[in-house]
Amino acid sequence: MSYSFSNVWIHAVFATKDRQPIITLDLEEVLFPFIYDEFSQLGCKLKIVNGLSDHIHCLFMLDSKKSYAEVMKQIKGSSSHFINENNFIFEKFAWQKGYVAFSVSDFAVEAVSEYIKKQKLKHETLEEEGIKL
Repeated sequence: MSYSFSNVWIHAVFATKDRQPIITLDLEEVLFPFIYDEFSQLGCKLKIVNGLSDHIHCLFMLDSKKSYAEVMKQIKGSSSHFINENNFIFEKFAWQKGYVAFSVSDFAVEAVSEYIKKQKLKHETLEEEGIKL
């Protein structure tokens, strides 16, 4: 083969430090577009970003020249800096140190995208049933 081909989808989840519920809807309105732009600058196609007050989910196609660890470090670091630099919240913002990353096959991209899109509804339903995540 005379060229390289890469098609690696990643579903990443990362949480606020100590799972503090500090991502408001107002913060989402500025944070999610910022994260979209950051993925784009890294050469990664972001399909969807969504979440709750204490964590977010991203589904993105990994650039073949980067590791997902490198991408996650950049996304988390730049978004923390963005929030703190612009004083979007009253306290210092930080993400937890770790994250979760799953590979996603092409066949499952739409299903995972729908799962991420419905995060708020999913968590509301679980909380109504007395299940805490």
